[in-house]
Amino acid sequence: MRYFIQFAYNGTHYHGWQYQPNATSVQETLNKVFSTLLHQEIDIMGAGRTDTGVHASQMFGHFDTDIIIDNAKFIHKANSFLPNDIVIYDIIPVHNNAHARFDATSRTYQYHISTYKNAFNSELSWYATKDLDLEAMNEAAKLLLDFTDFQCFSKVNTDVNTFNCKITEAIWTKEKESLIFKITADRFLRNMVRAIVGTLVNIGLHKITKQDFIQIIEDRNRENAGFSVPAKGLFLTNIDYPYIK
Repeated sequence: MRYFIQFAYNGTHYHGWQYQPNATSVQETLNKVFSTLLHQEIDIMGAGRTDTGVHASQMFGHFDTDIIIDNAKFIHKANSFLPNDIVIYDIIPVHNNAHARFDATSRTYQYHISTYKNAFNSELSWYATKDLDLEAMNEAAKLLLDFTDFQCFSKVNTDVNTFNCKITEAIWTKEKESLIFKITADRFLRNMVRAIVGTLVNIGLHKITKQDFIQIIEDRNRENAGFSVPAKGLFLTNIDYPYIK
């Protein structure tokens, strides 16, 4: 039987989602706990990869087992075994062909920037030491919806078949002393969100113009785009599936 799990994690102390032979990952940590509780080898397939230091307030994965799971009891027990920076929210029986990665119809990320130095959220946001022009950043962000090829924001030497993504939302908002960038698309490339944010920050610093931003996308060259902002401010916040409400 196949189950989906809905969970969250603070990625500060993990080398990303995916198993690493010489470093601790979220996937490895979950696999160990689930294998222990179910008394069989469990290998959880995640909805996607997050890099070292990136967080997820909503993440999904799937696994197979022949054991009928008591939802509430298992969630309570799993959370008691897991470290405090990983939490299970739900376990959902699904059809045997359901796939956490390939069935996702959209994903949403948020990037958090602090506009003042804060001793209490330094692991969950990036502190911008200079003022940023939020209006200019939003004007440029809207342009992302007009394009589909985002090779300029992709990590080089990546093994993808296409650099095309359909972005349906890209907006900056201000909440108290924080700037939050929200972006939704059908798929994302490696390092794409952090590269987009770094380029939009250059817009906000008036280092480049809106026309420069368009040219960067059209040139499809990563070297022309902005810097990659630190991972600690990035959160995977939502994943949509046609059969999960």
